[in-house]
Amino acid sequence: SNTTHKVHGIVLVSACHTDLGDAGERASGYYPPSGGEWRWAEIRENCGYIVQFHSKDDHLVPVSEGRYVAEQLKSEYHELDGHSHFFDPFDDLLEVLRAKQAEGK
Repeated sequence: SNTTHKVHGIVLVSACHTDLGDAGERASGYYPPSGGEWRWAEIRENCGYIVQFHSKDDHLVPVSEGRYVAEQLKSEYHELDGHSHFFDPFDDLLEVLRAKQAEGK
């Protein structure tokens, strides 16, 4: 493993694994092939926990992207309705973070 710094946990909101066909995203170099392949196992190993949120009505990142990321990362996946691209704060996030803190995670 190439991990050098473990993180306590991560929260992903509207996660995607492709450039979504967008030239600007492709140019960023974050996505395969220019950014290299995703190293899902290393990401999992490097995190104490992985929590993920996606809204079914996200107009920028299709829910299929979030589902794929959740499957690869084996995240604690929360699929919600009516949050679009999460431009507004949402209580579910705070509830999960409070629960993780209470669990000592």
